[in-house]
Amino acid sequence: MALKRLDNIAIVVEDLDAAIAFFRELGLDLEGRATIEGEWAGRVTGLGDQCVEIAMMRTPDGHSRLELSRFLRPSVVADHRNAPVNALGYLRIMFAVDNIDETLEKLRKHDAKLVGEVVQYQDVYRLCYIRGPGGLLIGLAQELG
Repeated sequence: MALKRLDNIAIVVEDLDAAIAFFRELGLDLEGRATIEGEWAGRVTGLGDQCVEIAMMRTPDGHSRLELSRFLRPSVVADHRNAPVNALGYLRIMFAVDNIDETLEKLRKHDAKLVGEVVQYQDVYRLCYIRGPGGLLIGLAQELG
């Protein structure tokens, strides 16, 4: 057995259209959108009778995907969006960008808010965290040199 690849990362959102617009602005492409429901889907997730709208977003290099999900049923049961950076569990996604300042300017049109500040790590990276649509924690990294 050999691992082939990381297929996708999923994020549950409240507003699917706003999340799609935000990640398009960041540079991801909308690969497709669908409603998933039925007994088979509930068996996979363990949620039983479920109905979820999904949008699959693809990175420009075509290697990675982000699945955005909005649950219609059952309703969402937990909210981790206000968890601090040192909370246990899956927390954020980090995207490599070519210009962090331009990226921040574009994402502010979608109500992105800087969590701390943009910092430089040695001569290697400029980094920051932002809160995106619905409070999602997103990391941005700009390689230097």
